[in-house]
Parts: sequence; C-alpha cells; structure tokens
Amino acid sequence: MGERADVVVIGAGVVGLAVARALALAGREVILLERNALFGAETSSRNSEVIHAGLYYRPGGWRARLCVRGKEKLYAYCAGRGVSHVRCEKLIVATDAPDIDRLKALEGVARRNGVSDLTLISGVEAAALEPGLRCEAALLSPSSGVIDSHGLMLSLLGDFENAGGVFACSSPVLGGRVTARGIDLDVGGAEPLTLSARLVVNSAGLWADVVARSIAGLQPSHIPMIRPAKGQYFTVSGKAPFSRLIYPLHTADSQGVHYTRDLGGQARLGPDIRWDASLGDYAVDETRRRMFHDAAAKFWPALDFAQLQAGYAGQRPKATGPGEEGDFIFSTPEAHGTKGYIGLYAIESPGLTACLAIADHVTSLA
Repeated sequence: MGERADVVVIGAGVVGLAVARALALAGREVILLERNALFGAETSSRNSEVIHAGLYYRPGGWRARLCVRGKEKLYAYCAGRGVSHVRCEKLIVATDAPDIDRLKALEGVARRNGVSDLTLISGVEAAALEPGLRCEAALLSPSSGVIDSHGLMLSLLGDFENAGGVFACSSPVLGGRVTARGIDLDVGGAEPLTLSARLVVNSAGLWADVVARSIAGLQPSHIPMIRPAKGQYFTVSGKAPFSRLIYPLHTADSQGVHYTRDLGGQARLGPDIRWDASLGDYAVDETRRRMFHDAAAKFWPALDFAQLQAGYAGQRPKATGPGEEGDFIFSTPEAHGTKGYIGLYAIESPGLTACLAIADHVTSLA
C-alpha cells in the first residue's frame, strides 16, 4: 500500500518533534515517524536535562550559534506553555590553581559565543554560594538551568498535532529509494506501507546514518558514521547538597562527570563517556562507582561513597572520535545533490537546549 506525503520527519526525539512542529506551523503537511512505541525514548530521555548557556563550543560553529539562540527561545517557550524548568545557575569550577587559566580561557570562548553574563569568582566566593563546594575559582553562569524534558516533548507534540501534523509511533523506516518525485520510504509496523514524500528530514539521532544508508540513491560519501558514545549516571541519595549545577572543566569530547539535580531535587553525577558500547546498550556498569565518586570528590569532598547508586545510561550520536570536538551536521541538497532530503547528523548536546533554534534553521532550509 502506498501513500503520498508532503514532508516526512524521521525520529520523534526532542529535535525531531521541534522540527516537525516548526514545519507544520509553517503550513507544511507533516508526518512524523518514530521507530519506538513512544516519543523521546532514546537520547532525549537519557541525558542531564540541562539548559546550557553556550559556553563550551567552538565559536562560529553550529553548536555555539544554535545553543545561544535556542536557550532564549526555550526559556520563553517554557514560560509561555507552562513547561517546568528553573534557571538554577551553574558553577564551572577549577579545583586546582593551575586550572584557573583554563577557566579564564573558557570565559573568553563563551564571550565570543555571545554569552556575556558570566562572572569569574574566587573559591571563597563559590563556597559562600554553595557550602560544601571546594574549588580554587569558578565561573558563575546565571543563564544555565534544568528542564522537564518529557514535559517539553509532550508540549511540542501537542503543538505539532494541533497544527495538523500526524504522529506515527512503532513505525520504523526499513529502507527507501530516491525517485524523480522525491523519496519513497518503506515503513514497517503493524500496517506496513510505502510513503512517497516530497521532503524527508532525517532526525533519527543514533540511527540517522543507518536510516540514510538504507535509502537507495543517497550518496554514501555524504553520510557520516555515527558513533554511540555512552554516558552513565549515578544518583546520590539524601538531600541534594547544591542548588546550582556544578561542572568541572570540560575536555574536547565531554563535559566531565558533573553534578546536576532534577526538578524534584534528586541529585545525580554524570555522565562519563565510553566509546566501546554497542548501539542500544543502556546498562550501567556499577564498577564505575569509585571513578564517579573520586571525580566528584575533587569539588565535593564530603561526598560519601555509600550515597552513590547506579542510575541510568544514555548514548550520544557523535560523528567524531575520542578527544575530538564535534559539531552538528546539516546535510542539505546543495551539499549532497539529492533534492528533497535533509540529514541531521551528530545532534548531540546541546541538542535539547538548541531544539527550537535547530527547528527554525531546518525550516529555513526546507
């Protein structure tokens, strides 16, 4: 059985939902396909739920530009729609004196990204804000926060459906073909069908490269290999000790084991980064408990090892390797030569923060 569609968006994570919503609000007829039985079942529901300020990313890159732009759009959207969130602030800490210069360099990167509200404070000042915190100096980021990611996705889905969009869960894309009219997609599920779309937006996250390679006619040279970088979290029992987020200095491929809390006050540490996990591996390696404790104890010396409990794990769709800084990849017809296909690859952190800005960008491309 075959059906025609104007636009098909593949993947109902937070970015796919935001993109489908924006296209529907722009007047396009949109079908949103999701391989799982519910939206946001993978990367979008297995992260820190942090609203990032835009500090870390390469100036001029997509992550830097869309994070800073998306942060303000996201705060405004949450306030307007009643999505639970809080600007709880973040402290990026230097736990050793030699790291203060790195902290100052990070402040310079952030300012080039358009983040102008940072304050460099001493360790004493940081401890006054957060008793129990130990550091030599810290950057205070007042525009960082946390969000109810499920509530956000539920709101985006409601907007999408109210604009006439159709959401189809348990509908995996099994393959497809580039045609003269657009792209034909073979969709599985309880009632398999073929969808002939004028435009396909591939927002399949961890599976985006697999989906792209299953569509005959797309140029393989323009499909990056996605690597599932696994990140694990440990929860911390007892009352959350800090009201602000506490982050160590980042590396090229990770923001390090940091302290966050959810809107209910549950404290957690993570994520680490593992490059040896298979796609879909969400098991938590409890032998990493000591590493998590020791990493957090550098800024939280009173942390009791017995407080740590295995939490959850997620995977980030990276197109780079260990020690390499990546960026969002927008693969357009101008780049790959196939009319009617936009590929979104390596949309990892800060994809949640940037989702509305990403959606605006994809709508402009479409």
